[in-house]
Amino acid sequence: MESHFFAYMYRLKYIERWSLMRNTTKETVAEHSFHVALLAHMLCEIGNSFFGRSFNADRAVTIALFHDATEVFTGDIPTPVKHHNPKMLANFREIEAMAAERLLGMVPEPLQSSYAPLLGKPGGTLSEEEQLLHSIVKAADLLDAYLKCLTEVSTGNREFLVAKGQTEAAIERLGLPETEWFLTNMAPSLGMTLDELS
Repeated sequence: MESHFFAYMYRLKYIERWSLMRNTTKETVAEHSFHVALLAHMLCEIGNSFFGRSFNADRAVTIALFHDATEVFTGDIPTPVKHHNPKMLANFREIEAMAAERLLGMVPEPLQSSYAPLLGKPGGTLSEEEQLLHSIVKAADLLDAYLKCLTEVSTGNREFLVAKGQTEAAIERLGLPETEWFLTNMAPSLGMTLDELS
């Protein structure tokens, strides 16, 4: 049974993010997914160690690795475009669902039940634990955007100043102690040079 699933997944390295912005460093969806997985793992471990949570960090990493998989078909739609108005966002969500269906159709049938929740296929109900992990991955997704803005601004690229403030406000609205702890204790070093880190 021939499957093109991984041939498409590997093409995430060709999809560039932040296409409307002048970047000092380009970033692909594959890189972003890796970073979100790292951050989701850390947020879970922060929650478990400092805030008495019982997050499954391994499952969060898995969810994070696939959280933007549909962008292999849709591309990375810039936030100002996607959120321009409710109708545009609804249309994009519909396109995203079709992309998820297409990707899932490439997964061999015996494996589809494992990949359906990872690809965001509509129809299934997530357990409370899975919903919590999805919220952690969403927080990690926002944190990665914030860290991208932070590193761009630290190199003198003013293009990312407004996005940095907006992303920081979105993270604060989540009200997660894990993200607050990360921003206080770990994020600042991403704005430093190698000499400063040493």
